[in-house]
Amino acid sequence: MQRKVKHKNLSVFCKKILKSIGTNQETVKYTVDAMMHGSQYGIDSHGVRLLHHYVKAFEGGRINKNPKTKFYSKKGESTGVLDADNAHGAVGTYKAVNEAVKLATKYGIGAIAITNSSHFGPAGAYAKNGADQDLITIVFGNSDSFVSLFDGSERFHGTNPIAVSVPTDQEYPWLLDMATSSVPFNKIELHRSLKKSLTKGVALDSQGEITSDPNIAHTLTPLGGSDFGYKGAGLAGIAEIFSSVLTGMRLSPDIPSMLGPNFSTPRKLGAFVICLRPTSFVTKEIFLSAIHRYIRLIRTSESMSERKVMVPGEKEWRVFEQRMSKGIPLDPQTAKSLHELSIKYDIKPPWLDE
Repeated sequence: MQRKVKHKNLSVFCKKILKSIGTNQETVKYTVDAMMHGSQYGIDSHGVRLLHHYVKAFEGGRINKNPKTKFYSKKGESTGVLDADNAHGAVGTYKAVNEAVKLATKYGIGAIAITNSSHFGPAGAYAKNGADQDLITIVFGNSDSFVSLFDGSERFHGTNPIAVSVPTDQEYPWLLDMATSSVPFNKIELHRSLKKSLTKGVALDSQGEITSDPNIAHTLTPLGGSDFGYKGAGLAGIAEIFSSVLTGMRLSPDIPSMLGPNFSTPRKLGAFVICLRPTSFVTKEIFLSAIHRYIRLIRTSESMSERKVMVPGEKEWRVFEQRMSKGIPLDPQTAKSLHELSIKYDIKPPWLDE
């Protein structure tokens, strides 16, 4: 049975936990904003279930509790680098998007490489941040090796997310947030907690054989699975090039495991964000008219029986509205980890009375 928690209570609880271990105000804000994006919009694998992990990384020294991030320009007026100083990935990425927004507002495009970062959670949180400021925003990230190559049997790429968000003058932007693996690895752990089988073809066991059992899943397959994974492997390569090659940070096979056992050494991840000002290419009227027509055509296109065609991000908006009114569900393992944190740091748990 899943426990439900009011979103405000959950956010306050996470902030209190992070403050209690000595993280600075900026780190608390950005880390919780990213986790709450995941939990509010139904991306539970990258939501508050990661709080326990992040606390362990902060306490161990892997993530800097009080980073001094630094932004500096390189050779181009519309480009730059943000040194995250081994901060939580949300700190560096939110700040990079905000810098890219400034550049794109002035020059039409802003591109920021992020160095010395860490796991940033849901990539869509940062893409949406840029779209909320009226700019098309693209975000790339990489991580330690979890995913095989197409026809490969060993870990090579990370889950290497790509997120793209496009502004509209409606309530929500167009938002694509995807791992380039068949599923994110945190979803494997979520399925373990919920005791659910995996979709066939999304994971391999330690021997390189396809498995549907999350308890023995060792390696993810690239997007497209065992039959069409060459597409996902190619997309993962794009994310790898932007996140690692263009930042000078580690390639996925060289990044220390997110799961430890070393929680004291920074992992030196990279990421990359790009913001584009639509009016640098067309008038605002043409842009909004075109994106609205595109969205309308998607929604009115014929669907398969008993199914409904949705715009990228639409499922998340529906989940958001439901969870804002009825509470955020916590899987058993997440509820247990939050309970343990509440005891350890003497902070009242955020449970919603059922």
